[in-house]
Amino acid sequence: MKTIITGTSRGIGRAAALKFLKEGHEVIGFDIQESSIIDEKYKHIRQSITSKNLPELEGIEILVNNAGVQNSEDDIEVNLKGTINITEKYGIQPNIKAIVMIASASARSGSEFPVYAASKGGVVTYMKNVAQRIAAYKAVCNSISAGGVITELNNHILQSDELWNKVLDETLLHKWSSKEEIADWIYFLAAFNKSMTAQDILIDNGEAAKFNFIW
Repeated sequence: MKTIITGTSRGIGRAAALKFLKEGHEVIGFDIQESSIIDEKYKHIRQSITSKNLPELEGIEILVNNAGVQNSEDDIEVNLKGTINITEKYGIQPNIKAIVMIASASARSGSEFPVYAASKGGVVTYMKNVAQRIAAYKAVCNSISAGGVITELNNHILQSDELWNKVLDETLLHKWSSKEEIADWIYFLAAFNKSMTAQDILIDNGEAAKFNFIW
């Protein structure tokens, strides 16, 4: 299937692009940085998802909205408005089969940075709006709210024993997800799932479920 994935230069987006390519999909990646992916079925577009001059691309069947920033001045502009910009351009059309949006566990809890949490909460709400509109094409739209993921973005935690042990103690499974695992979830929601739509999937290793029972 012809697939757009945003934010493919690193992290979850790159892992997702490699997963889709491995499964035989044609992948078009969007990122403001260059990509190291070399594959005859991969096309890289170096452009911001907030651009008002997005290229014309026909026949898009899967859209994965992954690109985002954290704790910057552009959290709302990129994470929410950029996702809307890309989706309205490529996702709301008769060829679409599935749209997956990467939100965050903080969209549910309100934790982390306030504007970041608000931007990801907006992504979840927008996902439900899109699911309503693409249902006419028998297409599905869902989001993933990931907790801690082992990516370059979190190197300051991964490289500190003190911080790493603290964050692991916040989870039931005492671990974070790998970017490859999140890529597998994305692929399942986009390529296999045909019936679940308008849902946000929490993948946080039990962080939200953890509690201390005091009697």
